[in-house]
Amino acid sequence: MKALRFHAAKDLRLEDIEAPAEKPAAGQVRIRNKYVGICGTDLHEYAYGPIFIPTEPHPFTGAQGPQILGHEYGGVVDAVGEGVTSVKPGDRISVQPLIMPRSGDYYSDRGLFHLSDEIAVTGLSWGWGGMAEYSTLNEYNVAKIPDEMSDEEAALVEPTAVAVYACDRAGVQAGNSVLVTGAGPIGALTLMAARAAGAGQLFVTDPNDTRLDLVRNMVDGITTINPTKENVGEVIRAATEGGVGCDIAIEAVGNEHALKDCLDAVRKQGTVVVTGLHPHENPLDWFQVTFKDIDIRGSWCYPTYYWPRVIQLISSGALPAKQVVTKKTTLDKAVTEGFDALLDPGGQHLKILIDING
Repeated sequence: MKALRFHAAKDLRLEDIEAPAEKPAAGQVRIRNKYVGICGTDLHEYAYGPIFIPTEPHPFTGAQGPQILGHEYGGVVDAVGEGVTSVKPGDRISVQPLIMPRSGDYYSDRGLFHLSDEIAVTGLSWGWGGMAEYSTLNEYNVAKIPDEMSDEEAALVEPTAVAVYACDRAGVQAGNSVLVTGAGPIGALTLMAARAAGAGQLFVTDPNDTRLDLVRNMVDGITTINPTKENVGEVIRAATEGGVGCDIAIEAVGNEHALKDCLDAVRKQGTVVVTGLHPHENPLDWFQVTFKDIDIRGSWCYPTYYWPRVIQLISSGALPAKQVVTKKTTLDKAVTEGFDALLDPGGQHLKILIDING
């Protein structure tokens, strides 16, 4: 089969490799992949990796490069192993990519699978990934999708789950005012998730005016702010009740200036949630954290049981995730038309999907 594999930074190769076994092992499922999204994590691996891709065998999965990329994807069940009961050949599915011990691990024993110290991710630290014609996963990694959900939307469940969990961690409620820093795919999906949860006022910041324009057309009634041109805290205080700032700020880009804007813009006793991955230590004004009596919370991935809920949000139209897709490409053009296009600082795109069969 054809597969796009990571060998080193700026070294992705479309290769012919052996496909996974036609008959999966017990408890596993073979998938004919359909669409896969290029994630920010994939971009970081391509530009600077290996980061999450193991250079020595992964302690749980044994995976090691070269690595097939892609963890935001869906497809069609091609074959099932012994004991698999939740899906059958021909079922259309979305992939939940987190892989971990199901027991014998402190967090897994408590149902907090996404916090396992031995966690692996398909497309990063598993033998297979979405940027190939086929993949094999555990039964718990696949969720059947309804007829009204498209194959493209199946590939958007994973990033949408990140956004929904960020809003859950923030405790977004009806009528809340919410700031999201970063108008990338996760930021845009977080705005949609906040609106689906009932948020009233929505603010988004990004230094890229093109991305602000894209997001403004996706979510009605949002206020866009370019932090290189306006003071984020001042704009939000001027627009919120009592001039006190927003109830919730969600940092969705992994940028220290964006996190500082969250701290400045949130009201006293508000909540800041950090879902962006910061590459280094980030100094904050901790006096303001104490003085404003705020909560700061991390948001790591998502609980693995979110898939049915997120599938329902998307398929019902309550969260129109497909709007973040600005381009589709094919596996043979994925590097130039996908990865390089998304790394362009003046880029015109949010989410690019790869059509595996295109």
